[in-house]
Amino acid sequence: MTGSDPSEGRGELVGCHRQSCGRRREVRIWWLTVSNAAERSRRTRTEESHTDRDEIQHHLSQRTMKTDLTTEPLTMDKPVNMEYERQVASVRAQNALEGDFSISQAEMSSRQAMLENASDIKLERFSISAHGKELFINADLLIVAGRRYGLVGPNGKGKTTLLKHIANRALSIPPNIDVLLCEQEVVADDTPAVQAVLKADTRRLKLLEEERQLQVRLEKGEDSVAERLEKVYEELRAIGAAAAEPKARRILAGLSFTPEMQNRPTKRFSGGWRMRVSLARALFMEPTLLMLDEPTNHLDLNAVIWLNNYLQGWKKTLLIVSHDQSFLDDVCTDIIHLDNEKLYYYRGNYLTFKKMYVQKQKELQKQYDKQEKKLKDLKAGGKSTKQAEKQTKVDLTRKQQKGKKKGAQEEESQDATELLKRPREYTVKFTFPNPPPLSPPILGLHCVDFGYTAQKPLFKNVDFGIDMDSRICIVGPNGVGKSTLLLLLTGKLSPVSMQKVGFFNQQYADQLNMEETATEYLMRNFNLPYQDGRKCLGRFGLESHAHTIQISKLSGGQKARVVFAELSCRQPDVLILDEPTNNLDIESIDALSEAINEYKGAVIIVSHDARLITETQCTMWVVEDSTVNQIDGDFDDYKREVLESLGETMVNKVNP
Repeated sequence: MTGSDPSEGRGELVGCHRQSCGRRREVRIWWLTVSNAAERSRRTRTEESHTDRDEIQHHLSQRTMKTDLTTEPLTMDKPVNMEYERQVASVRAQNALEGDFSISQAEMSSRQAMLENASDIKLERFSISAHGKELFINADLLIVAGRRYGLVGPNGKGKTTLLKHIANRALSIPPNIDVLLCEQEVVADDTPAVQAVLKADTRRLKLLEEERQLQVRLEKGEDSVAERLEKVYEELRAIGAAAAEPKARRILAGLSFTPEMQNRPTKRFSGGWRMRVSLARALFMEPTLLMLDEPTNHLDLNAVIWLNNYLQGWKKTLLIVSHDQSFLDDVCTDIIHLDNEKLYYYRGNYLTFKKMYVQKQKELQKQYDKQEKKLKDLKAGGKSTKQAEKQTKVDLTRKQQKGKKKGAQEEESQDATELLKRPREYTVKFTFPNPPPLSPPILGLHCVDFGYTAQKPLFKNVDFGIDMDSRICIVGPNGVGKSTLLLLLTGKLSPVSMQKVGFFNQQYADQLNMEETATEYLMRNFNLPYQDGRKCLGRFGLESHAHTIQISKLSGGQKARVVFAELSCRQPDVLILDEPTNNLDIESIDALSEAINEYKGAVIIVSHDARLITETQCTMWVVEDSTVNQIDGDFDDYKREVLESLGETMVNKVNP
C-alpha cells in the first residue's frame, strides 16, 4: 500500500489555521515512520532449517577458532525440519562463521564437562572480536534452565552476535540442550501458514505417516502390525498430536493471522508476515532454549500484546534481545547487561535492573575517583606511571579476592588484573521546537470515505480532529487502515485540502539522499552551517564518526536518528509518528518520550511500544469497522480487550 496506488475517496481534510489577522497560516506537519527494510534485507529467503546434533558437533570440531558470519547460522541443533540434511550439506559447503569473527574460550569448567546432561549453560572467560573490534573480553555467560532472560546493552556492541554464536554452538553448549534462534523468514511456497507451523514438528509428521501406512497394512490383513500400531497411537497421545493443530492456530491467531490467512500459502505473504510464521513455528516447537532477537519489531500492537502475555507463561528457557522496555518488564525474570565487553547479571525485570544499575554507577564512580587519587598520590611519591598502575592493580586484586563470595552472581567492576575504567554515562536528548499557539481545530478529517481500487472501502464517513494539546495513539490490528489514516491526515492520499505537509515515507531510503553524508543532507535542506548540522545530529545520538559517512552506509538505527534530526529542523506544528521506536535503543526511546511530553504541538502516534504509549499519556483511538473511535479506557483496558477477543486470559504479572 503506497501513495502511488490508485484510490477513491471523498470528504474534506481540514489542515489549515486562520489567524486573527485574517491571514491564512499553514499547519506544518511532519510524518515519521520507521521501517524495518534494512533488517528485512539482512534476512535470507530460505526456510529456517535445523540440523542433527551429531552433524553439527562434527562440523564444529573441524573448524578453526577463526570463524565468520557471512552466511545464516544454524538455527536449531535437533532435526526438527524435513530438510535438515540439506542444511548440513550447506554448512559443510560454506562455514557459518569464518573470517569476520575470532573466538576464544577458556577450557570448560570441570563441573560442566562432567555434566553432559547439564540443563544450564555456563561459559567461562570467552572472548569474541569482529573486524578487529573486541565485543567480548573474558566474559562469563550463565543461563539457568527455566529462566527468562533479557539481554540488554547499547546497539552495535554484540548482543545479536552472541545469539548467533550460541545458535551456531561456536561456544560450548551442553549437547542435550536444543537451541533455536528465530531469525529467518519461512520459505515462500504453496504451503499454507498453519501447515508451515505444523511441519516444524517432524516427529509428529513421521508418526502420523507411520500410522497411515500401518492402518493400510492392517486393512489388508497384516495382523502382525497391530502391536506396533498401538505403540504409535500411544506415542501420538504422549506428544499431544491431536492438539497440535489447535495449538498452531492459537499461536497464529495471536500473531494477528485471521482464519483465512492461516490457510493462505506462504508465498502470498510479505517478508514481515513470513517472519511471523517463523516466530509461530518457534513458539510451537518449544525448544529448550528459545532466543528471540527484537521479536516485536515486525509485529503490530495487538500481536505484541498477545506475545507478551503468552511468553509470561513460557516454562522453558528464554533469551530475548529487545528495545521494548514494557515487554522486558513483563516477560523477563532476569536481565543480562552487556557493558564494557562483559556480561553482568541482575535478578528481576528491566525496571529492577535500571534502578540497581543507577546505584551501581554511582558506586563505580566513587571507586574510580578513589583509584585515580591513589594513582596520583603514588606518582607524587616518586613512582612512575607504570609502577603506580602495577601497585594499584595488586591492591585491587587483593581487595576483590577478599570481598568475593563463593557462588555470588553480583556484578564485579572489572577482572582483578584490570584497572577500573571511568564509568560511561550514555545519554541521548531529543528535542522538537515548540510551535506558536494555534486555535483549534488544527487538523482533521470531515465526512471522509476512502478505499483502494478493487477493495471494499477502508473508511466510511470518518470524522476525526485534533487540537494543539492532542496526544493520540492510533491502534488496531494490521490491515485495518492505520497507515492509510495517517496518509489521509498528511494529504498524501485524496481527499486533500492541506496547504503544506512535511512528510517522511515509511521507506526512509526514499526520503534520504543515500549519496550524501548526514551533515550534508541537513546543510542542503535547511541551509545550516556545518557545525550546526553536526550539533543537531549529535543531539539525537548519532555518533560523531557517522556524521561524515554516506547515509547509504549507516545502520537502520543511525538513519532513524538522521530522520529525527530532520524532523526537529522542520519545526512542525503537528508530529505524526509511525512506528518511531524501530531501530532505536531503550535510552533513545526514553528520550523520545521525554521530547514528546515537552513538545507543545499535537502528536499522533502509531506504535507497538506499550511504554511509549503510556509514558506520553496518549488517548487511544481504534481503527475498526471502517471508522475511527476513541477507546473508553486506558492501555490496560485495551490490552484486556485484545486478549479477550482471542479467547486468552490476561496473565497476572508475577516477577520471581
